[in-house]
Amino acid sequence: MYAVVKTGGKQFRVAANDVIKVEKLTGDAGDIVTLDQVLMVGGDGDAQVGAPLLDGASVAAEILEQARDKKIVVFKKRRRQNYRRKKGHRQPMTVLKVREILTGGAKPSVKASAKPAPKKEAAPAAAEGVKDDVSLIGGVGPKLKEKLAGVGIESLKPIAEMSDETKAKLDEVGLLSRSETEEWAEQAKELLAGKPPRAKTDQAAAKKDD
Repeated sequence: MYAVVKTGGKQFRVAANDVIKVEKLTGDAGDIVTLDQVLMVGGDGDAQVGAPLLDGASVAAEILEQARDKKIVVFKKRRRQNYRRKKGHRQPMTVLKVREILTGGAKPSVKASAKPAPKKEAAPAAAEGVKDDVSLIGGVGPKLKEKLAGVGIESLKPIAEMSDETKAKLDEVGLLSRSETEEWAEQAKELLAGKPPRAKTDQAAAKKDD
C-alpha cells in the first residue's frame, strides 16, 4: 500500500518503511507524528482519491532526526561600489520513517521509541597559545563584543558549547538567529583548537563596526 501525503507545502509518495525529509515538524527523535493531509491511497484494489483530501486517511511516521539541510549561499555584489555580502542559510528539516498508512479513521498502533539520554559535547579546551577572544569570530566586532559581554559571554568556550543557557543569552540580545546562520559555535571550536579565523568576505565587512 502507498499514499500521497502533503506536508510543508510539498507532496510525497510514501509506503511503509520509507524514509523522507520534510519541512521541520514539532517533536523529538523517536516520537510518532501523524500526517493527516492524505491526497491518495492505493495499492490494495482501486485507488482512493481525495477531493482534495481523503477523509479518515492518515500516515503515521517516526521522527528519526531533527536536522538541517545543505547550506545555501547567497552572495550579493554591486559593481564599483566596493559592496560584497555573503550569507549562508541551512533550512531546518525533519527526517521521518513511515510506519503505517491508515484508512477509515483508524488510529496509529505504533508507539514512540525509547529516547536515549542526550549526550553533551564538551567544548575543547583552548590550545596552548590560543587567543581566547570572541571578536575573532567572523562578523563579531567591537559593538557585538560589548553586547555579548553585557550578558556574560566574554570567551569562546560558552559559544563553542552553545548550551541552552547560552542560547537564551544570545536570544536576549537578538543574536541567536545570527549565531546559527554564521556558525558561531563551529567557528569558536575551530579557534579553540588553534585554527586561524575564517577569512572575511570583504574588507567592507571587516571594517563594519558590529
